[in-house]
Amino acid sequence: MKALVVGGGIIGTSIALELATNGIEVVVLDKATPGSEASQAAAGMLAPQAEAIRAGPMFELMLRSRTLYPKWVKGLEALSGLEVGYLPSGLLHVAFDDAEAHALDARISWQQAHGLRAKWLTGAETRQREPALAEAVLAAAHFADDHQVDPRKLMPALLMAAARSSVTFRAGTVRSVTHANGKVTGVDFEGELLYADVVILAAGAWSALITGTPLTPRDVRPARGQLAELHSPLPLITHVLKSGPGYLVPRADGRLIIGSTMELVGYDKQVTTEGLAKILVLALRLVPALANVPVRATWAGLRPWTEDALPILGEGEGVSGLVFATGHFRNGILLAPLTARLVGQIVRGEKPGLDVMPFHPARFSR
Repeated sequence: MKALVVGGGIIGTSIALELATNGIEVVVLDKATPGSEASQAAAGMLAPQAEAIRAGPMFELMLRSRTLYPKWVKGLEALSGLEVGYLPSGLLHVAFDDAEAHALDARISWQQAHGLRAKWLTGAETRQREPALAEAVLAAAHFADDHQVDPRKLMPALLMAAARSSVTFRAGTVRSVTHANGKVTGVDFEGELLYADVVILAAGAWSALITGTPLTPRDVRPARGQLAELHSPLPLITHVLKSGPGYLVPRADGRLIIGSTMELVGYDKQVTTEGLAKILVLALRLVPALANVPVRATWAGLRPWTEDALPILGEGEGVSGLVFATGHFRNGILLAPLTARLVGQIVRGEKPGLDVMPFHPARFSR
């Protein structure tokens, strides 16, 4: 069997590695350097408990993938010989007022009812764990099992592991997916017809631009996220910190990642004054001692956003052999191990280990 994976980010490359290690010939097609878009622009939070506001299929998907992470990264490190920056740091989701504290209390309650570790901390208890936190922090939820990984270390390790597993990478533009008589035949790649038994669409925010699939530009859209990197010679925090939509992610080497905006501005990756101001103000509100810490870098990534905030997973209707793995929005890093496993099971004709119907691509046309 031969598979073509359209998209060489963390989702596409993880799928390619999964297929190749199960004896399938795989070629990854990407318009640029693999992993150079949203995958390396991400902060790398592995935080289903901090991200989810309710139980449901998406929460289950994120939890399952988080469970796979320790073994998955150990395998990548062994195969690639590279370290991936996986850090079981835990996460503190802080509240600055009574309304935020009430919402955190409700989240802790339903997660504890599901048997998950989630703990309420007063402001004083939170500052005992993170002394640099602002005095204005009223309370926090401690999610001890929400961790982090460094995407700028993870992607090179994943690419090396895939290459050593005989995955082939080709740079160029996929113009369309080709099919005949209800069966996928391959892709038009820079005018060259490449044939395959199965095509996996994992092109992130660019997935809907490839013709020959049922996706429209409204189904998957780019959502810009702006981030900044600070560097402190002495570590100011040890946990990932979250407040509303923003976060601070401390790396082991003193770097601190600050993010992120969420802007539907098309394929514009500019860092703007307004966007940068928002995330820096959030950082100072959380940790005032950052005021004199230098900003080392700023960047923006385009994440694949869907209207219902669910990824698109599974084989499409009408054309067999066309499998979708896109629309992961800000959870692509977290969901890579489980997405790869589920797509591998689908390609091999096995029953997926989790119900993928809530994420089925046909939900848009219906």
